Amino acid sequence: MPAEADGRRTPLYQQVKRELLAAIASGEYSPGVPFVTQREICERFGVSHATAVRALNDLAAEGQVVRRRGRGTFVAEPDGPTARAGRDRHDRRVACVLQTPGPHTSAVLAGAEAVCAEFGYRLYLRYCEGDPEREAAALRDALADRVSGILVYPAQGQGDPAGYTEVARNGTPLVMVDRYRPELACDAVVADNVAAGRELTEALITAGHTVMATLWDETGATSVRDRLAGHVQALREHGLPVRPDLTVLRRYHDLPDQQRRERLAELLDGARPPTVLLCANGFVLATAAEDLLALGREVPGDLDLAGMDDAGPFDILPLTAASVAQPSAELGRTAMRLLHRRIAAAEPHPEPELAVLPVRVSTRRAAPGHLRLVGATADPIDPPLRGTG
Repeated sequence: MPAEADGRRTPLYQQVKRELLAAIASGEYSPGVPFVTQREICERFGVSHATAVRALNDLAAEGQVVRRRGRGTFVAEPDGPTARAGRDRHDRRVACVLQTPGPHTSAVLAGAEAVCAEFGYRLYLRYCEGDPEREAAALRDALADRVSGILVYPAQGQGDPAGYTEVARNGTPLVMVDRYRPELACDAVVADNVAAGRELTEALITAGHTVMATLWDETGATSVRDRLAGHVQALREHGLPVRPDLTVLRRYHDLPDQQRRERLAELLDGARPPTVLLCANGFVLATAAEDLLALGREVPGDLDLAGMDDAGPFDILPLTAASVAQPSAELGRTAMRLLHRRIAAAEPHPEPELAVLPVRVSTRRAAPGHLRLVGATADPIDPPLRGTG
C-alpha cells in the first residue's frame, strides 16, 4: 500500500477501502454477488480485524456495499449521485416502534434517545396502540425509509409475523425491548420479570401474606407470563397452594366497572379471601383501588395492594405493601446500544441475544410515608384518599 506523496501514510483502513473501491470499479465484485469478508480482507491485505471492520463500515456508510442479515455483504446496485446522496442521509436513522404512550414507554424512549444522541443517530417514532396490523405497517414503513435499524416494543400476543419476516429478509437489524416474540429469532432486552414475580411474592410472604390474588391487564405478553411464573415459583418454594381462583391469568383492568367489582367482591367474600392483591402494573392498581373504594373496603386494613410494575398514573409505592420498580430508561439505553452494535457489525451476529436487566423490589417500610384508602361511606367527613405518616 503506497504512502502519500508528502511522506505521511494514509491510515490502513483507508488504504484497504481505496483498494476495495478499485476492485469494485474494475468489476472484480459485482452487485448481487457476495463481497469480500472480514477474514478475507485480513488475509489479503495483512491487516487486523479492527482495520477490516472499519473499512467495511465506511463502505457501507457510503452506500458502496449493503449488508443483508443472514446472507452477508454485497456490492450495492449502481445508481446516480441523487440516489447515493439520499441513501447517505438515511444511513444514521433509527425507527422506534412503541405501542401506547405512558410513563414506562416514555422512559424507555428517553433512554433510547440518549444513546441515539451519543452515536449520532436520528430517531423517528411510531405508536401502534397495541394493534399488530399497525405494528406490521410501521415495520414496513421503516424498511421503505431505509433506516439503519429498528427498535420495537412488540404488541402482546403472537399475531402475524409478516412484518418481522420482511425485516429479517431485508437484513435490517432489529431489537425488541421490554418483551419478546418467542417464535422469532430476534435480539431482545427485557427486565427480569420472573424475578419480579418471585421477589415481590417473597416480600409479601415475609410481611405475613399467605393468600394472594393476581389482577392483570394484558395476558398475552411474555413479561406478564414471566411474572406469573415467578409468583407461582415463590408460592411453591414456600409451600403455599397455587389456587386457580387466585392465581389465574385473566384480564381485569379493561372490564366494565360492574363486572370488575362483582369479580372482586366474589374473591373478597370467599371462604378464604386474599389479604393482598398483586396488580400487574400501576394502572391496574389504580383501578383496583377505585373498585375497593366502591365496595367500601379500606387499604390497608381490609386488605393490601402490591404492584408488579411501577408504570402507572402516580407513584404506587406509598399505596402498596410492596412494589417492583422496572428499569425503564435502562431498557431503552441497553436496547439501543445493542442495536448500534448490530448496525456497526460488518457481518450478521450468528445468534440472537437476550439481555435481562435486574429489577428492584421496595416495601412500604422503605417509603417516607404511606397512603390509606378509606371509602366515603366509612367516614363521610374525610376525603376518600388520606395520607398518613
